[in-house]
Amino acid sequence: MKKVALISHGCAKNLVDSELILGLLTDKGYKITLNEYETDIVIVNTCSFICDAERESLRTILELIEKGKKVIVAGCLAQKHPKELKKEIPEIAGIIGTTDFNKIPEVLDKISEQYVSEVSEEPNYYYPENVKRQQITMGASSYIKIADGCNYKCGYCIIPQLRGKYHSRKIKDIVKEAEQLVQRGVTEIILIAQDTTGYGIDIYKKPMLSELLKKLNNIEGLGWIRFMYAYPSTLSNELLDTINSLDKVVKYIDIPLQHSHPEMLKLMNRPVSDYKKLIENIRKRIKNVSIRTTFIVGYPGETDEYFNHLKEFIKDVKFDRVGVFEYSREKGTPSYSMKNRVPARVAHKRYKELMQIQQKISLKRNQSFVGKTLPCIIESFSDSGEVVARSEYDAPEVDGIVSIKTSKQVVPGDIELVKITAATEYDLCGEL
Repeated sequence: MKKVALISHGCAKNLVDSELILGLLTDKGYKITLNEYETDIVIVNTCSFICDAERESLRTILELIEKGKKVIVAGCLAQKHPKELKKEIPEIAGIIGTTDFNKIPEVLDKISEQYVSEVSEEPNYYYPENVKRQQITMGASSYIKIADGCNYKCGYCIIPQLRGKYHSRKIKDIVKEAEQLVQRGVTEIILIAQDTTGYGIDIYKKPMLSELLKKLNNIEGLGWIRFMYAYPSTLSNELLDTINSLDKVVKYIDIPLQHSHPEMLKLMNRPVSDYKKLIENIRKRIKNVSIRTTFIVGYPGETDEYFNHLKEFIKDVKFDRVGVFEYSREKGTPSYSMKNRVPARVAHKRYKELMQIQQKISLKRNQSFVGKTLPCIIESFSDSGEVVARSEYDAPEVDGIVSIKTSKQVVPGDIELVKITAATEYDLCGEL
């Protein structure tokens, strides 16, 4: 029996693909390991969203080749640069695109004799419902991919070219997967897609995230439901009211806005809207909601005037969580050839300014929880013996944690009422 290792880079959506690859290989009789030292064949599922992600994936590939491994490059980097990869790193044994991982067993059969490339020129992602995911991480939370691909053409983003058009999964298939995860001990499910709020529009002819949330809310034993990556123009009042009414859906909205100034949004090919009114509407319709967003600084054409508009917007709106990214110029994106580029040092200065503004907002917001009791999901235990948890207002990996001191026996996945005793800019401390 052949043994194959897998290393996964990139976002949660890529992680789900990696788990599907492992499920496919298991079905075909392969033995799986996550330790590359245990086998000569390693699949690297790569990320290519920005230059830094590409460099990290390339570093892994080169290190494995130096160790004498047969490396199969899968995922976004393989889709973006199949010919260049083989030319620059001839030792690569095989390359598989983002929507071709069903061909991995066939590639594995051939790589001992020849180099194999399976990369569709036009990626067209359909979720392989017949494959049972082999989870790399099994804890309190698990991601469920409800759709893939993207029909938008944001100026900074390469994803539509790497993933193809938007394809939703059927509600019944998503609910079935959620039920299986709960049976395996998962307490929180996190719905992901390039655009979760557009879910269902391709197969049901209208957005169906509200209906999906209602079905998932009925699953016995499920604690929390969270969804990420809402798109501003498809965050409807119906959906907001559904979130407010369902007890298992956390009161948390992740809505990447990317900028506030109308001219910048036009340059980015993003929806132009009054985002202040949008946030006010979310807060009006969802009681005690926490709102997370992200912004890009240094995008071509961002003047001091446009940046100052963004600064004042953040000060005024006071988001609960903010991520800031410096613009990364990527080949193949609409913005790659744009003029009026912003110098990197200016973009970095703007990044630091926004982060300093948000830190003060975040600290004040976190301090408001001191003395209150919050439901928190138990995640793990620290080396010092403290319990590591998260409130419903924090998504895993991107938001803060709650460090708990307790003598009570708790288990990862439990949802406990925690009294908050202290706060920093990003994290909370509490006791049971």
